[in-house]
Amino acid sequence: MKLIELMQKRYATKKFDGETIPESKIEELKDLIKLVPSSFGLQPFKVKIISNKELKEKLAPASWNQTQITTCSHLLVFCAYTNIKERVNEYEQLLIKNGTPPEKAKAYTDTMRGFNEGLNTDSKNTWAQKQVYLAVENALLGATELGFDSCPMEGFIPADFSKILQLTEDLIPTVLVPIGYAADTPRTKIRFENKDLFF
Repeated sequence: MKLIELMQKRYATKKFDGETIPESKIEELKDLIKLVPSSFGLQPFKVKIISNKELKEKLAPASWNQTQITTCSHLLVFCAYTNIKERVNEYEQLLIKNGTPPEKAKAYTDTMRGFNEGLNTDSKNTWAQKQVYLAVENALLGATELGFDSCPMEGFIPADFSKILQLTEDLIPTVLVPIGYAADTPRTKIRFENKDLFF
């Protein structure tokens, strides 16, 4: 399927039929998500994948009991990972492991360290959360490509999710993406015309 066809087919599913997506498909989706472009290539995000029915029901009130949460096969909780210093150190080792000479790896990652040191906490969190949205796009289109449906959601209480999922302070729940097989019907896509978007 061409990219334009995937984008036309994808829609924000409001209710799923409860059928479980095979784990092999979940693994394929993970591979698609990790191929996302990101600033410096750092991928400052982590994704909590929840299939447990009881846990999804526990999270439902923290997302205003929207039906996507409890009817989906898997709930993807996209979190910004704000421990940039640690991520840079890990990335330096990854570069070396993949054949980059240590001195070149250090020179490149020192640029990242300088960038990180120039950010205050709010700026760091905002930067990491922007990267999350790039990964979400891969998840949405990847789900369509793999034959199931999805719904991006900002309608939830991050602090409650953090508490229920016992997330560390360096993980900020940013976007939810329930995935599964749709039990509703897509509406006609309504988009602004090119003249309203491009100048």
